[in-house]
Amino acid sequence: MTTTNRSAGPAGVVRAGLPGRTLLRVGPISLLIRRRAVLVAAVLTVLLLLAVVLSLSLGTPYVAPADVLRSLSGAGTPYDLVVFDLRLPRVVLAAVAGAAFGVAGTLIQSVARNPLASPDVIGITQGAGLAATIALTSGMAAVLVAPTALVGGLLAAVLLFALGARHGLAAQRFVLAGVAVAFGFRALTEVVMLTADPIDGLRAQIWLIGTLAGKGWTEAAWIAGTLLVLLPVLAWAGWALNSTALDDDTARGVGLRPVARRIGLAGTGVLIAAMVTAQVGAVDFVALVAPQVARRLVRAERPPLVCAALLGALLLVLADLAGRRLLAPTQLPAGVLTAAIGGPYLIFLLLRGRRRSS
Repeated sequence: MTTTNRSAGPAGVVRAGLPGRTLLRVGPISLLIRRRAVLVAAVLTVLLLLAVVLSLSLGTPYVAPADVLRSLSGAGTPYDLVVFDLRLPRVVLAAVAGAAFGVAGTLIQSVARNPLASPDVIGITQGAGLAATIALTSGMAAVLVAPTALVGGLLAAVLLFALGARHGLAAQRFVLAGVAVAFGFRALTEVVMLTADPIDGLRAQIWLIGTLAGKGWTEAAWIAGTLLVLLPVLAWAGWALNSTALDDDTARGVGLRPVARRIGLAGTGVLIAAMVTAQVGAVDFVALVAPQVARRLVRAERPPLVCAALLGALLLVLADLAGRRLLAPTQLPAGVLTAAIGGPYLIFLLLRGRRRSS
């Protein structure tokens, strides 16, 4: 039996009997906190803030970090226009979109029990991409591209659940159904692009790669608004993820409803993934990499939600910065840089799996 040492720490904070954990009590509510996760989250927050300042500094013209901080504090500098109007909207969008990708990837991978499951693997990205391609190549107004992509992503999610919901949304069936959906939508997207005008096809190709160029506050507001509306659900998800490693019989034995939980977690993940993909395009691999790297940093049995969000934000901010500056004045889409990160990561997973099997 696990015991709790109630004499340690200040009122409301109890050192739990489990190693590396602290029990926080606020009235009738108690929360078990992994101390290493708090430390990792704090470090990632500092790194994210440094990356934001660096992204606001680098460019033409160069703005010294001290001037960036003065502008952000409202002190006023000659660079306020550059910081606030030209760079800050894009940097905020990168951070918000990266965090959303990290959250979506965590939820989907936890349900699938597979480190390779992410929105760009199970078809959500491809559904949004097909809808956006149709919109971009059919002369639809630019303002309608994002809503159309959102509808496409949600339709892909409906098809995914229809194919994978048998046997209680079993992990293996869910992933296989997602791969089938992804291949089907990708093939249809290629057909649309081959029959489209070359200029429209190029616009669709840029969208499919994923770029933050020309985007800012509006897209960030849609993503942040979605996360804010879903905040109570995400608070529940952070607690419900603890049971995803249990088999169905064990979960039912302790009074849980495993099928309803998996559907709720997966549904939340695909909704967030569809929204963020509709706003910034198919930025691949962030949702794939962030949860598993965060899990390894925390040394946890499942991806930690907050750390995955912070790591996703950090990855996309750095990827967008690298895309702007590596070949300046030519800008690389952020999706190109995230793919450069994701490729070696997949090789790492492959080699790691071979070492374990041997």
